[in-house]
Order: sequence, then C-alpha cells, then structure tokens
Amino acid sequence: MSNIKDAILREVESWEGVTVSPHRFGGIDFQVKGREIGHLHGVTQADLPFTAKIRKQLIESGKASPHHIYPNSGWISYYIHSVEDVPLLLELLRMNYERLANKTVEVNSEKVVA
Repeated sequence: MSNIKDAILREVESWEGVTVSPHRFGGIDFQVKGREIGHLHGVTQADLPFTAKIRKQLIESGKASPHHIYPNSGWISYYIHSVEDVPLLLELLRMNYERLANKTVEVNSEKVVA
C-alpha cells in the first residue's frame, strides 16, 4: 500500500505551485496558492473540498462519497481500496487543483467558475 502513497505524492508534487505538508488532523495535506486541494488519511482515504454544486455532481456520478464526518458540507471523501483506485483519485485532485489554481473547472463538459 505504500506504493499507492508514493504514486500519489510523486504525481501531485509535480504540479506547479503545489506544497505538501503534514495535515492538521494527521496525514498529508496538498495545497496550491495557500488553499487546500485535499488531504490523505494514510493510504485508505482522501478528503477534498469542492463547491456544493461540484460535490453534488461527484456524489451523484458515483465518483465520490459524502465526507465521512461532514456529509452535508462541500467536502467529499474518496476511499482507496487498491492501486486501481489511484487514477480516479488523481483525477479528482487534479480537478480541484485546476479549480483552485485557475479559478475554473470543467464538470461534465461544462465550465464552472469556482
């Protein structure tokens, strides 16, 4: 499972302007421009903040689950069961990175202002 963490770190750290640090509740925090892209809890779960509209679309599409503690917030949780779950997690992290770095994101072929 440490391969999963290494693969995620290697990819996200390569994105321009991303900082990686310990998360305040444990795990690893990813930020761009001082805003959190998301964080890992070990190698089994990631949490990412989105707008309510994007969160709803991600949950309805089955790409994410409601946040494990704050299910009615803009946060989502993504559960990592195996290495096969890493590409979708990286897609979600990249989506949030683009949203926070550029202030826009594409969801279902529609540009949404963050």
